[in-house]
Amino acid sequence: MAGEPQDDCLFCKIIAGHVPATIVRETETTVAFRDINPQAPTHVLVIPRAHYPNAAELAAAAPELAADVLHETKAVADEEKLDSYRVVFNTGPGAGQTVFHAHAHVLGGRGLQWPPG
Repeated sequence: MAGEPQDDCLFCKIIAGHVPATIVRETETTVAFRDINPQAPTHVLVIPRAHYPNAAELAAAAPELAADVLHETKAVADEEKLDSYRVVFNTGPGAGQTVFHAHAHVLGGRGLQWPPG
């Protein structure tokens, strides 16, 4: 069921404290932690505490929660003192999504090229 923790989800396990992560921010609805394979000097993931498989399903089912995730990307960028940064939501394996729990990547700390790859 959408929103419910999934036993086989890495990010649900991080939220539950079963898998360690370097948490940088937490709110009632979101958790932000450093990516274990950073693609920029700052690479933080912002995830909803509720499980949605991707950003599209999160936006459709829980738009207020999607807004919370986006709000927290700015809070992370502010705390990391990023004056420029990129926010990326990969949706589906063809777009590079490897963990099927909606999440935003906050990338910064160096120049970022366009198009992104």
